Amino acid sequence: MLAITPKRGVGTTALTTRHFLLLYAAMLVAAAGNTALQSVMPAIGREMGIGDFYVAVAYTWSAVLWVLLAPYWAEKSDRHGRKALALMGVGGFIVSMAICGVILHAGLEGWIGGALTFILFAAGRAIYGTLGCATPSATQAYLASRTRRSGRVAALSALSSSFGLGTIVGPALAPLFVLPVLGLAGPLFAFAAIAIAVFAAIYWWLPNDKYGRRAGRGAAMSYPSMASGVTGASVIAATSPRRARLKWSDKRIRAWIIAGVAAGHAQAATLTSIGFFVIDRLALQPRGSEQPIAIVMMAGASATLAAQWGLIPRINASPRALILWGALIAAAGLVATTLAQDLYGLTVAFALASVGFGLTRPGFTGGASLAVPLADQGSVAGVITSANGISFIAAPGVGMLLYAIDPNLPFVLAAILLVGLTLWARKAL
Repeated sequence: MLAITPKRGVGTTALTTRHFLLLYAAMLVAAAGNTALQSVMPAIGREMGIGDFYVAVAYTWSAVLWVLLAPYWAEKSDRHGRKALALMGVGGFIVSMAICGVILHAGLEGWIGGALTFILFAAGRAIYGTLGCATPSATQAYLASRTRRSGRVAALSALSSSFGLGTIVGPALAPLFVLPVLGLAGPLFAFAAIAIAVFAAIYWWLPNDKYGRRAGRGAAMSYPSMASGVTGASVIAATSPRRARLKWSDKRIRAWIIAGVAAGHAQAATLTSIGFFVIDRLALQPRGSEQPIAIVMMAGASATLAAQWGLIPRINASPRALILWGALIAAAGLVATTLAQDLYGLTVAFALASVGFGLTRPGFTGGASLAVPLADQGSVAGVITSANGISFIAAPGVGMLLYAIDPNLPFVLAAILLVGLTLWARKAL
């Protein structure tokens, strides 16, 4: 087996390929399971007759807890056993998905009322938001403690890519798990079962690091969703020395953070709305709509990663250019989404918008990083991660309130926001 060997120290072992794959699987299942849930929740809400706003708030509630508590677990990742924290994160995912699956199945079968179903569902999601956010920082810290500095950035980048891959895998697999007995709740049970296998593998095969731990820390990562492409912020935070935290108002990074938050809100609002939009635009029945929704979401996720993994390294554009062109492309894609009348049109239009968003996030991340010296890279990465996460606090709910007025409204207003961002950024950046 290939091993990435750390410096010698008490109680340390080489990070073998098997160990890396265990860490990768832990992050992959968390992201895939979450985006699978996002792809079936619009259908579940419509099947039960629950208002779209309440459905969106119920499943994005965990994002609020993730944003608040991910930095806490990142701070703890180098003080406690990283394996223990990784198991806690995966365990929280399993418990949350299983509980939510039981609750949603009961609601879909009519055993409990719709309002009670979604109240209990939101409580179950709180477990994921509270404990699941420990997984990224714990797995990064474990890897960092067992790799040489020269190979650490590449290893962390590879590990972080699991979140992006999960945003494709989740929607792709979700329709396959809508089984006759479990129905639309099937994907939750399926991903809980997959996570149990990952939990067991980590428990038995990942070496314990409780004693003789080497220095190594992880970073808080943004909430796993289709917007969770790799930006490098978590890698920077995990490999840079700790310093006093930068303020968002720091004039060196303020304009970049404003740009990132604006684009992030536009993306979060439209991402939350797209599943409901697919159902309404194609006049679908709730049961069976999960497949077209998954197709559109998977195309969007693939386009985001294609922009970040394939396009950006080749065009060699500046951070400012990425924001300007990304915002315009995303705005065009959102307008095209409102004009699309069939599944093909929706898929292409939303993929175009996702390419634009795939450019804006690395744009503001890179711009903020280049605006400060090397010694402040860890601090600015923390601000970047918070800026990415804050978009999922208010934007999903606002997007659905606008959707209730007119289904086109979230996409049109998001496009206007992005055009305004472009005009502002030409002078501010």
